[in-house]
Amino acid sequence: MTATPIRIGTRGSKLALLQAYETRDRLMAAHGLPIDAFAVEVIKTTGDRVTDRPLGEIGGKGLFTKEIEEALFDGRIDLAVHSMKDMPTVLPEGLEISALLPREDVRDAFMSHEFATFADLPQGAVLGTSSLRRQAQALHLRPDLKTAIFRGNVQTRLAKLEAGSVAATFLACAGLKRLGMEDAITQPMSPDEMLPAVAQGAIGVETRIGDEATRALLAPINDTGTVIQLAAERAFLAALDGSCRTPIGGLAELDGDRMRFRGEIVRPDGSERIATERNGPVSDAAAMGLDAAEELRGRAGPGFFEA
Repeated sequence: MTATPIRIGTRGSKLALLQAYETRDRLMAAHGLPIDAFAVEVIKTTGDRVTDRPLGEIGGKGLFTKEIEEALFDGRIDLAVHSMKDMPTVLPEGLEISALLPREDVRDAFMSHEFATFADLPQGAVLGTSSLRRQAQALHLRPDLKTAIFRGNVQTRLAKLEAGSVAATFLACAGLKRLGMEDAITQPMSPDEMLPAVAQGAIGVETRIGDEATRALLAPINDTGTVIQLAAERAFLAALDGSCRTPIGGLAELDGDRMRFRGEIVRPDGSERIATERNGPVSDAAAMGLDAAEELRGRAGPGFFEA
């Protein structure tokens, strides 16, 4: 198809590489291309370098995308593969998400070597997490728990758990499944108990606006169902001005041409949770997410996230 390899930009963690390889393999299958038609370029991001502080303190979600997007702008790569839950709702001018792969398991995974379920954690147990959402949701369910910052890639967090520095942690089921580590999940958390992050389990491919050749290349691997789900979820997040500083959960589920959307906001200390739900045709996906966000913003009031 091309004499020059198609350059795929990605973070360098094992999970990020697997996501880039999945994108490459789907493109190979869709177009009958050989493996040497692609080159995977590893780009280190600020979010990968700074692992001792919560993301909200050092700039939020864009920390996992900035350097990769700069490479895309500069033409050093042709497309970038991202975990969509890391993507800001407003992309840099000139870039767009051109494809979404079929979504993996959206649930959070409770992980512990000592306790079989989240409910089994003893009074005052220490839960390690880097996610303000997971912290807030856990404290809402169990105000007695203590939390500790727990950053790093999947392997780093599991090593910390193994070392016994915390009683338990949460990871995304999707990442563990992609890593072939599904057996390590202690308990998948039902969305009824812990609503996942917006876009959790979804992989997105970012390109330059106007690069029609790359957009056409990606068209056969773009998953319509995931596109609809994320239209609702990301509209919800954008309307709430969501970032790593605000505990927000959102999930769209499809049933034929109908969609159920659930969204919630939680005070960072877990003391209050406000939730809502919408049901309607998939054609109203983005409007449902926006409407849900406007309701929650009105019910919460301006001081909700100051706790």
